[in-house]
Amino acid sequence: MTVQQEAPAEGASGTGDPLEVWIDQDLCTGDGICAQYAPEVFELDIDGLAYVKSEDDELLQEPGATTRVPLPLLTEVVDSAKECPGDCIHVRRVSDKVEVYGPDAE
Repeated sequence: MTVQQEAPAEGASGTGDPLEVWIDQDLCTGDGICAQYAPEVFELDIDGLAYVKSEDDELLQEPGATTRVPLPLLTEVVDSAKECPGDCIHVRRVSDKVEVYGPDAE
């Protein structure tokens, strides 16, 4: 199993649902904290903004592009969302799109 393969983030969302993450580039400050925490999931592009990466390590540059949160990297992805100075990292349940970590989390 590769790092990016789908794995349910049990307990993190309270239901055991898999989680996905996306970045709002309009709010990204380009600090790169996310890429430091979880380089397997986040990367800075030549425009200086952070993006999520696909399971195949491809940069996803479409607005609102999401990628699954690999269970082994759940803590790092959540810490990225919490520490992001731009409050632009959104982690949500795949099943109902409810944000569980990030600026719009309940």
